[in-house]
Amino acid sequence: MHPAHAHGEGAAPIEARIEPEFANDLGYIDRCPGDRDYLLDSKLSGADIQMSFVGELAGRWTDRSRYPTLETRVRRFQARPAYLAAVARGGAYALAK
Repeated sequence: MHPAHAHGEGAAPIEARIEPEFANDLGYIDRCPGDRDYLLDSKLSGADIQMSFVGELAGRWTDRSRYPTLETRVRRFQARPAYLAAVARGGAYALAK
């Protein structure tokens, strides 16, 4: 979803500033783990869980495939048994795309 659509037509005047900020922030998040699978270590931590929502939300506002590391981390998180069990129990989750 495009930022102006996500925030309504009122966002149109600042859209030119929103897009570069998304690119800057998501680019940083995409690069920050370096060659690690997880943010802080070689295993899942609270930081990964916290950032998973940011990654999912990014998919609503921009083409997340432009950030391959972020995309991989979101998909890895969404494949975890606990995540799948939560979705099965709670029902469809709009951000899980």
